[in-house]
Amino acid sequence: MKGKHFTACKLWAIGEEITMGKKKEGRFEFLEGFPKDVVAVAFKGYIDADEFENVLKPQVVERIKQEGKVKLFYVLDKDFDRVSSGFALEDAGFAARHMRHVVRIAIVTDKKSVRRAARFFSWLVMPEVRVFKLKEMDAAKAWITENKPPMSGVTEDEVEARKRMEMEFKNTILPIEQ
Repeated sequence: MKGKHFTACKLWAIGEEITMGKKKEGRFEFLEGFPKDVVAVAFKGYIDADEFENVLKPQVVERIKQEGKVKLFYVLDKDFDRVSSGFALEDAGFAARHMRHVVRIAIVTDKKSVRRAARFFSWLVMPEVRVFKLKEMDAAKAWITENKPPMSGVTEDEVEARKRMEMEFKNTILPIEQ
């Protein structure tokens, strides 16, 4: 059977159309009580690319401008539904451009699919990533607020390699059978 070829961006758009179904309207809830270098946020409902672009991304960029290096603390509890494929694509591009400014990422969730995905992709990003269960919230907060230096330094070569990876990903052509 002859397959069609799509760019990665087109594939994400197709996935978005397919998954359009019942969705709880989503939002980010910024959490209080963390040091200035921690962006702490709870994901609520269905989060799409617009929500990322207009709400979370500006907060992280502003915090990077203020602090230089930041830590990300994400809570995905029972009120979290899912993220859109567009969100995933935007988040991946943002991560590739800004990960040299992120020291640690803590993801707190009991959702098995999110836990597996976070563990799988954690080796692709420069900061330390740890996944915690909801019952481990206190341990997650303690870990994210530690002021230890990152496990490894980021070199200019690593930054350039990430930029090349991002460009290659955007131009990837993926075969899909009809």
